[in-house]
Amino acid sequence: MDHSFYSQKLKDDVLYSHQYALQANRHRNVTAQLEEVGSRCSPFWVRCSAWSADFGGTDQNDLKDPVNARFQECALPYISAFPAVVAACLLLGFSRRFLPRGLRRPQWAEPFIKESDEDEDLLRPKWMRRTTYTKTALLVLSNTGLILQCLTTFYPAQNLFGLYAVAAWATMSLLVAANYSGRASVATLALSCSIFITQLIVLVENQSMLQPEHAPAAIAIVLSFLAVFIIIFMPLRNPALSGEQIASAYQLPTSNLRSPEDNLTIWQFMSVTWLSPLIGLGNARQLLEEDVWSLSYEFQHRRLHDTFRELPGSVLKRLLVANGLDLAIITTIGFVELIATFSTPVLLQKILQSMENVDAPRRAVVVYTTISLILRLIGAQTGVFNTWYSRRAYERSRGELITMIYEKTLSRKIISVANKSEAQQNGEIATNGKHHPKEPKSAWSSKVWALLTKFAWFKKSSSTDKDGEPKEKEPASMGKIINMMRFDSYEVSQRFWEFPSLIIQPLSCVISVVLIWELIGWPCLLGVLSVFFAQAANAFIARILLGYERKRRVATDTKIQKVSQFVEFIRHLRWYGWQDTWLRLIMSARQEELNLRIVTALWRILLMFLNVFSTGMFPVIAFYAYAALAGWPLRIDIAFPALQLFGMLESSLREIPNLITVLLNAKVAIGRIEDFVNEPDKDEGHDPLLADQESVLQDASFVWPGSSENVLKNVDLHLPPGLTLIVGEVASGKSALLQALLGELDLTGGEYKRSDQMVGYCAQTPWLQSMSIRENILFSAPYEEARYKQTLDACALIPDMANFKQGDLSLIGENGIGLSGGQRARVALARAVYSRANTLLLDDPLSALDHQTADSIVRKCLAGPLLRGRTVVLVTHRIELCLGLAQQIIQISNGRAEQIDPEDAAANVLQKVSSTESTKESDEPNLEQEQAAIPDKFLEDEHREHGDVKLSVYWEYIKAGKLKWWCGIVIIQLLFRVIDISNTWFLKQWGEAYDRPIKSTSSGPFDNLPSPETNIRPWLVGFFLLGLARALVYFLAQSLMLVIVYNAGRTMFRDVMAKVAHATFRYYDVTPVGRLMNRLTSDINTLDGNISYVFQAMANLSLVWVMSVGVIASVTPVFLVFAIVLTTMFVMVFKRFLPLSQNLRRLEMVSLSPLMSNFGALVEGLTTVRAFCAQPRFQTRVIEVADTFQKMDHFYWSLQSWLSYRLDSLSAFATFFLTLLALYTNVSPGLTAFILTAAAQFVTATHGLCRVYGMLQMNFVSVERVVEMLHIDQEKEGTISPPPTWPSLSGDIAFEDVTIRYAPHLDPSLANVSFKLKAGSTTALIGRTGSGKSTLALSLLATNLPESGRILIDNVDISNVDTQALRHNVTFLAQDPVLFPGSMRQNLDPLEEYTDEECKAVLGKIAERHGWTLSTEIDAGGRNLSQGQRQLVGLARALLRKSPIIILDEATASIDVETARKIQRVLREELKGSTVVVIAHRVEAVVDADFCVTLSEGKLIRAEPVEKGTMAGGMR
Repeated sequence: MDHSFYSQKLKDDVLYSHQYALQANRHRNVTAQLEEVGSRCSPFWVRCSAWSADFGGTDQNDLKDPVNARFQECALPYISAFPAVVAACLLLGFSRRFLPRGLRRPQWAEPFIKESDEDEDLLRPKWMRRTTYTKTALLVLSNTGLILQCLTTFYPAQNLFGLYAVAAWATMSLLVAANYSGRASVATLALSCSIFITQLIVLVENQSMLQPEHAPAAIAIVLSFLAVFIIIFMPLRNPALSGEQIASAYQLPTSNLRSPEDNLTIWQFMSVTWLSPLIGLGNARQLLEEDVWSLSYEFQHRRLHDTFRELPGSVLKRLLVANGLDLAIITTIGFVELIATFSTPVLLQKILQSMENVDAPRRAVVVYTTISLILRLIGAQTGVFNTWYSRRAYERSRGELITMIYEKTLSRKIISVANKSEAQQNGEIATNGKHHPKEPKSAWSSKVWALLTKFAWFKKSSSTDKDGEPKEKEPASMGKIINMMRFDSYEVSQRFWEFPSLIIQPLSCVISVVLIWELIGWPCLLGVLSVFFAQAANAFIARILLGYERKRRVATDTKIQKVSQFVEFIRHLRWYGWQDTWLRLIMSARQEELNLRIVTALWRILLMFLNVFSTGMFPVIAFYAYAALAGWPLRIDIAFPALQLFGMLESSLREIPNLITVLLNAKVAIGRIEDFVNEPDKDEGHDPLLADQESVLQDASFVWPGSSENVLKNVDLHLPPGLTLIVGEVASGKSALLQALLGELDLTGGEYKRSDQMVGYCAQTPWLQSMSIRENILFSAPYEEARYKQTLDACALIPDMANFKQGDLSLIGENGIGLSGGQRARVALARAVYSRANTLLLDDPLSALDHQTADSIVRKCLAGPLLRGRTVVLVTHRIELCLGLAQQIIQISNGRAEQIDPEDAAANVLQKVSSTESTKESDEPNLEQEQAAIPDKFLEDEHREHGDVKLSVYWEYIKAGKLKWWCGIVIIQLLFRVIDISNTWFLKQWGEAYDRPIKSTSSGPFDNLPSPETNIRPWLVGFFLLGLARALVYFLAQSLMLVIVYNAGRTMFRDVMAKVAHATFRYYDVTPVGRLMNRLTSDINTLDGNISYVFQAMANLSLVWVMSVGVIASVTPVFLVFAIVLTTMFVMVFKRFLPLSQNLRRLEMVSLSPLMSNFGALVEGLTTVRAFCAQPRFQTRVIEVADTFQKMDHFYWSLQSWLSYRLDSLSAFATFFLTLLALYTNVSPGLTAFILTAAAQFVTATHGLCRVYGMLQMNFVSVERVVEMLHIDQEKEGTISPPPTWPSLSGDIAFEDVTIRYAPHLDPSLANVSFKLKAGSTTALIGRTGSGKSTLALSLLATNLPESGRILIDNVDISNVDTQALRHNVTFLAQDPVLFPGSMRQNLDPLEEYTDEECKAVLGKIAERHGWTLSTEIDAGGRNLSQGQRQLVGLARALLRKSPIIILDEATASIDVETARKIQRVLREELKGSTVVVIAHRVEAVVDADFCVTLSEGKLIRAEPVEKGTMAGGMR
């Protein structure tokens, strides 16, 4: 080729371009450039860049003709070489396969989860594995293309540059031949595309190629296009692998099949068309869980969890290794998107220059516009890839964290803060009991430290104590665990989603500055200073923000913990009338959280304001330097591209504070998770040799984890096969001994070797799951019919099963709420008995049973064949029932164990037998099936709305945020838009004013300003004022938004909590704790989050849309038609999207409830789960729940990708046609720039409105669920406010033909009950388990009002009495009293109605020997106390209240006989005059009763007075 020709042509182009630049007053140094042009076209200085270099025109380094929008001919060889470069890179990558596996790529770059092609189980039979038609066609095409390219290279003339294409075609043939699997190759696709694009450019730019002799080259181009077409329709998965478990991209979706993503073609993946079946179904009807595909292979949590747990290192390192490949991919995609984004202002300048240049043909504008279209379409496509890979990183990391947190919850030690001594809580003693005294600081170091801490950047960390020493980290509460699972895991995984922004946004700022430098030169440096100072200030603010963010998260933990306890204990709180006091505590914690949210938000707003202000000042300062200092005219082709670049810079800088904030949040979150993962684990027994040996403790001492004081001391014990009884007083250490045998206590001395075999454990407080009775008993063990029936009989459950409509398949509700206390105890006992465990540890299961049932269990269970040959350790106070069976009796006293001779124990018990026998039913149980449909009672699924979010939901949120603030935000948004448009119009006027030095003939708001050539100052001042006004209005808008968020969040949370606190008791029966927690945490968090900002964006975009249409239509009326067509197309696409998005969002929120429930279930059941070695099963259950929850989220964002791809493509074509519309309507360049800016805003606003409305609908599903709770049924408050003296000590209790049922569709729990209790009497309420005793007792608290009849207290119908007054005067003490975290004083008297002296006096009478004080700390639920001790605290409450009516429901069942006797004497003395109703199975509890009521199956059997002291004889 003749290089001299190309050099001369290039020289002419450079001369022309610089003449044009000089005419435009672009002060460039042309002389030095022209000296270099004379040399021939050399690769040394030629670079192939279609848009780079200088914005002002061509320079000597360009290989293009910018005026005509063409490449120079000397550039064509370099373009032809591009496919060869791609081929060389691919061959280099292909050669890595021959390296050792460890050298191919680092671990993070390996696919974390991959469906292996070598898996023989997945491969089809060999006869079905054959070469596919597509592979054959591709091989033919590549070889044909190679032959044709060889012909083109050597005929009709030798063209050595054609060898590049030959090499590319040869490489392509090699890659196709080497692809044995027949699946689509991304490498082959990339090579085919490079061949097609480059050869097409050469063909178009080189006119000589259009001659007939070059036909083979044209055919080769067609073949490369066909190759691309074939490849994109080839499957990405190996066709030889079986696809039976994978759904087709076009068949009806079902949860039985994996997502079609596992077997897509490249085109289906690129266009997201595989989602069409789900979109169609979602538009046709409401989706069910089974309508949604299962997650694809790479997203399933079982594989993720098993692989992730094997990775070494910290949590963050493991996350980076597991998701490193995705991070690299999305970062690369981010760079492509960045290039596409920054090409926009470059191409805009080229378009404007071509329109201003009279010598430039229209073809140039069309070419640049077409290039812009192509880049936008590439951006739309990369958006699909970016969403998929970033979502994969997000979903995987979140799933890995959730399953890891749950696994840690299953394995960690249960450490009680309340068990710590005071020194230990102050950090002086470590949890292992070793003393670590602090070294005092020297005087000079103390002074230096005090001086340093005065400065903000040396503030003490929240992880240090007052002396600056590291604090001992507190164990995570259940509230903190839920917070980590739900929110901290999100904070961390969200950063993986946004990972490219961490690199792209700062890089975008740099590129923006560089391009602005290229555009306006050195004046931009002065503008950079404003940004630099703002970022320096931001760094200081960010450090302050981090400290407040840590505090805010702790406050959120506290709030969630209080809400969790409130939801868990709500019935007990309502029984005492304490719910309002607890609500105040919750609202106080909530206010603390909101205050810290406000503080962090204010600092965040300050960050954003500084960035908006600095970026607003950037163009002001830069244009000042450009126009005033340098004296250059600010023309249209400079101002508007610069304005776009300033906008991009502002957008990037605006994101940086948010990036800083979220990174700080993620840092705090990952730190909290790391701390949790590093908490000590429970020591698991791992000695298989001990499996068949007897358990032996030799001089063993134990402490509760986190404590330093031995709870068991020097215990010598061996447990032979047979029954071992553990006896002792309350809090002597009986339950602690069982916990020590289970490994839950820390061994501090002696020896105890424990195996890892399953133990059948029955806790003192039965723990059951929200399943059927059978599922609770089986506990995932295989169903053996004979053994199962034998277990039911041994545990006296057969009569109970007969009373349920569905027998043992009846659902029992959360934690067995549908069963009585005795039934719960027997189901838990049956679970231990049915298991194949060799050792059974039974913690007082007989305490809640009547004498007849307990005696039956002793005979058929403890002495029966099911326990023969097994080691059974039974803690009990009912020794008389088991004496004949016991192999040994161990008495625990003050933490020491002593073996008692069974004969001595028998003699001791015989002296007390008359007072320790239990009550029994007077009648035999009726085995006819009762009609109370218990399974129906607990089968209510979580409600889901249909269709669009109702306007009433939006109105509720608007009202909560206060209407005046919403009006203010709309006005401010309108003002912001006016300033924004004024800014654009101002620049347009400024640029055009140079052509009108005297006076403008147009009319406008800035026409009175002088020409900038004569006086630039007014223009600079005006531009400065507009920038300042924009920043101030932005600050005001964000501040108002914060006020709205605060008001809405505070108001709606307060109202919802009040509704929950006063709901009907039926609501608690049918609403699981996990569901309530989901709504009170996850949904409320959405209200506290960015939902108001989405509202703000909606208002802003609406204003942008309206004003853009108005502005452009005023200039080009034809645009109105175009706007209507475009908007219609957007709406049509969006209407397809919306129904499915709402369905998936609602399903996602509903499926989150079981995940919360699974975490909450471990609060009470963790010890039982560990004892049965059921951790893997519970882990599997959480993994299944996480799969269900995650798949809804996954397909929701896949749908967002589907929408974005179509909207982005429409936007690209819309901008293309708008530019052509401006071109062919002969609008001036200034107006064209203005129209294109406004048109871009119109397209962005239309696109954004669809997207933001979708986000609004998504977020408002949470608001919808919160608003739904504002309408739950409320308990009738009562219309009568009784006098303070009601009920009087002479007021009787009367039941008059009372019938009570729990719900209208259920049969009565009490039927036609009538009797009368004399004031001041003590009534024994007896009956078989499940006979209705608790229902009758609770009816005195009006928890369930009679459907017929009435209950009178002191001649007042309690259904009309104010419930708060009623429950204040009636005390109900349950068998399992609920205790709250805090001091003993707070537990005895939460309302602070009594003095400290009164509380101390009561505590001394009830629990003198336990040494409790009013400051004794108690854990949530009283978990640091034994069941007997919890009952003592409950009795102390009752004694303190001294209500006229007191109901004791098995209140001393877990207390030893001697202690129970003393308490009964105290109660008789202290409660004289009160009417006492006692539900008990032990005679000493009702020995002084003077009235007896007997129930059976909800019916009254008898109600008659008895002589004091005769209950024992009459009830044996």
